[in-house]
Amino acid sequence: MTEPAKLQRPPLPTRHDIIHSDPEIMSGVWVFRGTRVPVDTLFHYLSAGDDLDEFLDSFPSVTRDQAVTLLEAIGRELVRRD
Repeated sequence: MTEPAKLQRPPLPTRHDIIHSDPEIMSGVWVFRGTRVPVDTLFHYLSAGDDLDEFLDSFPSVTRDQAVTLLEAIGRELVRRD
């Protein structure tokens, strides 16, 4: 009897899947892919006590999935042990 095929999960997105830097866009500042919204704007909102919904309402070109995936990816990088 053969073993059933193992289900493979798709790889988790990394921050580079959802953000990028290009000297032609916002002078190379890291932005959410497909937008001109700097990534640090999200952190400014959060550090000022605003919630994610307030950020997303102010920058509708950034999707909730992009913002959450970025926060999760950065969290994974911070706790990853090599």
